[in-house]
Amino acid sequence: MKNLLSIVLLWLPVMAWSQGSIEVKVTDIREAKGDIRVGLFNNEGTFLKTAIEGKVVKASKEDVTVVFEDLPAGDYAVSVLHDENGNGEMDSNVVGIPKEGFAFGNNAMGTFGPPSFEKAKVVVKKERVRQELKLKYM
Repeated sequence: MKNLLSIVLLWLPVMAWSQGSIEVKVTDIREAKGDIRVGLFNNEGTFLKTAIEGKVVKASKEDVTVVFEDLPAGDYAVSVLHDENGNGEMDSNVVGIPKEGFAFGNNAMGTFGPPSFEKAKVVVKKERVRQELKLKYM
């Protein structure tokens, strides 16, 4: 039992030290209306379905920045939605084309839909990863 406790105590500083963060700066916001919603995902299976963390800030004509702190080292992808009408979801027209602004990590774009997790991901280690994401409106 003492050995196990010693091992845990030795690893605590290493685990705390390996925490990183992602800073997301959202640019090209069309108008100061509604919310900017930023979702953080950590695997392909849940990408754009279930975020591990989300941030919501009021839309502004100025750039907005959100930070995800204390992230274990690993792969993460970000999605951004300018929820202009504040209904909490991406609105699209009858053929599925988005009516509201959006962006993904690395400013990745898909061909006929969103990009893959692989294209949108960044690797977090112990340093802060910065992403400047430009909203796109169709």
